[in-house]
Amino acid sequence: MLAAAVAALLIFSVQSHSQVVKVTAGELSKVGLSGGQFLKIGVGARAGGMAGAYSGIATDASAIFWNSAGVAFVDGYAVDFSQTFWFAGMSHSFAAGIIPLSDKFRIAASFTAFSSGDVEITTTGQPDGTGGIYNVSDVAFGLTLAGKLTDQFSFGVTGRAINQAFSNLSATGFVFDIGTRYETGFNGVVIGFTVNNLGSQLAYDGADVTRTNQAIKGVDQTAIDMQIQTSSYNVPLSFRAGLGIDMFKGIVADAPETADDGTDIHQWIVGADFETFSDVREQFAIGTEYTFREFISVRAGYRFGQDQFGASGGIGLKYVTGDFKGKLDYSITPTQTLGLINRVSVAINFE
Repeated sequence: MLAAAVAALLIFSVQSHSQVVKVTAGELSKVGLSGGQFLKIGVGARAGGMAGAYSGIATDASAIFWNSAGVAFVDGYAVDFSQTFWFAGMSHSFAAGIIPLSDKFRIAASFTAFSSGDVEITTTGQPDGTGGIYNVSDVAFGLTLAGKLTDQFSFGVTGRAINQAFSNLSATGFVFDIGTRYETGFNGVVIGFTVNNLGSQLAYDGADVTRTNQAIKGVDQTAIDMQIQTSSYNVPLSFRAGLGIDMFKGIVADAPETADDGTDIHQWIVGADFETFSDVREQFAIGTEYTFREFISVRAGYRFGQDQFGASGGIGLKYVTGDFKGKLDYSITPTQTLGLINRVSVAINFE
């Protein structure tokens, strides 16, 4: 009997080991290794229309997400609001404000929120619903410092306090982003590098992990307080390298054609981003934007290496008068199976 048990145990161990080797040999995936997925959702309809090929181009408030070094190029005071209508009724919001500290340095504050909306609680015993609801609510508050160290090189650092919550559970932590931007001076080429979501692990805590039970069932004794031990998890660390090119600065023309009022008649930029993540495979994005008379813009882009996102497109309007600049942008991103992602952004600058 003992020999049979030992033999069965050995067979089970060999089978388990062979399956582990099989997985590690070629089937191991990073997917699901990180929480805080809302931190990867891009902000801004302009960037969305270019499929996220934006870290070498961003010089507005949305640069806080894409490459915080671009914040150093924002003129005067700026505010920005972006709303993303995610699939399945979920939503993602971003708001930011930028204040100039000097000619070369800027400080910014930002707020990001992700909400699932109300979700009906179901169980295996009540698959049609228990009558209760819950929601997922993730938020992040950020502070950014950006500056120009030289006429060509700028940096940006963002620190964010994040909170993830669902039902009666929540997890809190801190992450940091670091970005650099270099204007090569060659044919309008700009290079950007960022590291996003450097931070400590998070763990859920709250009322749903506490219990009051008897230490030994069936024995008459005073109940004691207990707590379920939750596992810590990482946030999605990422690295992004971006390239931005102004096509009318030495590539297709020596200088942009200007109108009588001094505005550029044609503007054409192209961007490319390579991103590597701690929890999914690498992705590559390309995008372009054409602007006529600094008033109306059309955008298009494509993202490679994503199982849901591919092509994107968008449009934007700009209004300039005196020291006031206003922008309204819209983008649309079809997914493979989850419907359309729509983004709307409003930005205002006061010089």
